[in-house]
Amino acid sequence: RTFIYPFFTRGRPFPLQLLFFGMLFCIYNGFLQGYYLIYCAEYPNDWCTDIRFTSGLFLFLLGMGINIHSDLLLRQLRKPGEVTYKIPQGGLFTYVSGANYFGEIVEWFGFAIATWSLPAFAFAFFTLCCIGPRAYHHHRYYLKTFTDYPKSRKALIPFVF
Repeated sequence: RTFIYPFFTRGRPFPLQLLFFGMLFCIYNGFLQGYYLIYCAEYPNDWCTDIRFTSGLFLFLLGMGINIHSDLLLRQLRKPGEVTYKIPQGGLFTYVSGANYFGEIVEWFGFAIATWSLPAFAFAFFTLCCIGPRAYHHHRYYLKTFTDYPKSRKALIPFVF
């Protein structure tokens, strides 16, 4: 996402500094996750049939699907050159303001469950702590800016928060 999403955004230019720091973070995190999985983790031969792996893989794929679909909906909000904010519609945006954030959080908790590793859980928790508040602030902004914004929508977790 770090390498692809900035090139598909419409409206305001994507800051190069933000792209650089995102790439740096992803490289560092990828190194830590990979190092742990290659050199530290030990899985039994039947790990691929373990409930932790299968449920984690399911959550990862579900979260990835939500994330990709939500990003697609967000990219389609603006016509080329438009910079005005619009209310996202469809998909999980029917229920939450931060559908893309929700998808990413589900994705990384799924990865953490599938790998059953401390670094993956730490990254999932870090993801929740970083983009959870962003979803909340986006939600508050939408409520304040758009008088016709759906009042039943939650910030991040459908029907809950």
